[in-house]
Amino acid sequence: MKIIVGLGNPGIQYRGSRHNIGFQVVDRLALISHLSIRTKRFRSLYGTGLIDSQQVVLAKPTTFMNRSGEAVQKAIGFFHLRVEDLVVVHDDLDLPFGRLRFKRRGSDGGHQGVRSIIELTGGNNFLRLKVGIGRPPRGMDPAKYVLEVFDEVDQSQLDHILSQAAESLRVMLLEGLEKAMNQFQKKPSLSSPKL
Repeated sequence: MKIIVGLGNPGIQYRGSRHNIGFQVVDRLALISHLSIRTKRFRSLYGTGLIDSQQVVLAKPTTFMNRSGEAVQKAIGFFHLRVEDLVVVHDDLDLPFGRLRFKRRGSDGGHQGVRSIIELTGGNNFLRLKVGIGRPPRGMDPAKYVLEVFDEVDQSQLDHILSQAAESLRVMLLEGLEKAMNQFQKKPSLSSPKL
């Protein structure tokens, strides 16, 4: 069993913000997999089910981003999982908008949610799917930038990016990490969106 956790902030005021793209990816994965994320427990909304033959837990912490580790630690304990069974989906300022990158192990890369998870689980040997949101305009505080909604141009591409990210997780589960990396880590084709 794998637990796939999308990171974000709870509350309507943060819905659709750049920082909440982890929530959006996990929601999209639930949608295409016909799973529901509605159960409230261990400071999360979560759902369980099968993606093809793979048993999964999909979760969205209801803590704020910088306390995500509290929810993740409780969820891992509840389902008797190891840190190695964890996949965390989160935004990344250092990747161009729409770029996907899988990473196993390593530091938090300056991401407060990832830092909280490493600190509270006591390990960094979990898979991350980083979803690029790009850098803020010159002179803009990154903390403000991540809490804003996507601009009109990025918004027009967002549906495609969410679908690609969700599909990359499905491929990772069913065909392995290497296949997912080879297929989805190339530069995204963000031409005109499909109508």
